[in-house]
Amino acid sequence: MSVAAFKPEFMRIGVLTAALQELTPREVRDADPDRAVEEWLQFAAELGADEIQLSSALHPSVADIPAEAMLDPVANTLDLREPFDAARAERVLASVRETGVEIADVAYFDNMLHDDPAIRQKKTDFMLRVFDTAALLGVKAVCGFVGKNVKRTVDGNLTDFEDVFIPLLKEAKARGLEYRVEQCPMPGWTCDDSFHNNIAYAPGPWIALHRICEKHGVGDQFRIHYDPSHAVLMGQDTRSIFQYLKDEGYPFLISGFHVKGQVTDSKGISAWGTGGQTMERGDQVDGATTPNAADQANAWLKQVATCEHELPGTARHDPLAYLQNRTVDWLDHQLAARELLELDVSSAALVVEHEYPPARIQDKEKLRPILEGSVAFTRKIDEAAACMYALQNEVMPAQGIPVQGIGREAYRS
Repeated sequence: MSVAAFKPEFMRIGVLTAALQELTPREVRDADPDRAVEEWLQFAAELGADEIQLSSALHPSVADIPAEAMLDPVANTLDLREPFDAARAERVLASVRETGVEIADVAYFDNMLHDDPAIRQKKTDFMLRVFDTAALLGVKAVCGFVGKNVKRTVDGNLTDFEDVFIPLLKEAKARGLEYRVEQCPMPGWTCDDSFHNNIAYAPGPWIALHRICEKHGVGDQFRIHYDPSHAVLMGQDTRSIFQYLKDEGYPFLISGFHVKGQVTDSKGISAWGTGGQTMERGDQVDGATTPNAADQANAWLKQVATCEHELPGTARHDPLAYLQNRTVDWLDHQLAARELLELDVSSAALVVEHEYPPARIQDKEKLRPILEGSVAFTRKIDEAAACMYALQNEVMPAQGIPVQGIGREAYRS
């Protein structure tokens, strides 16, 4: 009988810079774009994070969607109105070295399959700038959406994916990058009644898209940045998703995580069902989309009428909610990732994404203890899961000691 050493492996804890858009006021960061990145790296160090997910977006002055129509603030910590170059990269990397906080990846969340060819090309051109920036910074991945051409069926979008997205992945491959897809269905992107406006919203679609990628030699570029809040939104649970990927031979697809929960409002579900509010939202007038951009944000009632995002560590959970897949069981999330996925755990990023509306305070000193606490909670949960995994899967089996109990099981209703 052998004795296995107790060697838990911990994940790296990060934070998405969209958590505080006004860390550097817009009038300052517009004039000095890279100062926002420097200040976020310093802030992340103060929060106790290991790394940041560096958020970029089309600048409000050139965006196709008015800021007031968005659920979240415009997330352009990284300002790419002008291309990133070697001098800008060295300035940012000097701050990385000074703070000890690394950049996990560069994120740009937009609809890459937009139905308007001119807008689609604008987003493609911007994504290529994101790719170039990631390469100059020496990070291994970018994070974003696939999106959807809303004028075509989902099956029709598979053709669009092959025509439009595969060339993007080839550009990622040329720069040595992964493209990590975040799976939010983006129900509020449209003022019609469609819910899945990002076709890469669940494991079934991920596998279908990956098969197209494999056919074109870019399978290694297509990966998933898993966010359990969106699984809850669609009635799924993390352990079953991970088990399904393993059962189907795709446990390698997930290579990053957003740490963000979703707390289901049972009263809202009683009113509207899982699909959210589908009438009298306020985003339409006489059956057509309202011209008032602020009113168009009501399209997000398809989501927020039934669920509200959780900042990890800040919500109280009814244990029954775990069993009903109405919130995220963070400890089991971290256990399941280790048990069922093919991960390089020591390099996997757990990125705290702050979208709990009442706590989205655009004031550094007020937000600091909230984010600091959430980052600390995320680290401790991961450390606890790592210790449990090492004991239950390495130390005890080596000595023939059985593990007590059953725990959560996949595919249970």
